[in-house]
Amino acid sequence: MKRQPETAVGRRQFFRAIGGVAAVAAASRSPEALADSESDGDKRKARYRESDEVKTYYRVNRYPS
Repeated sequence: MKRQPETAVGRRQFFRAIGGVAAVAAASRSPEALADSESDGDKRKARYRESDEVKTYYRVNRYPS
């Protein structure tokens, strides 16, 4: 039985290289891109609204009111 010739880059090495590229790309982001996009006023305002869709979800899933 003949052995198949080994490829230059195996499957594991390929995925390891992809992970390395992703880590370098994430680390090279500029500080401006990582800055917080919300102001203090936006952080403090209420976001939850009990709309008709939310009320229907609670009713259908039998949450106590």
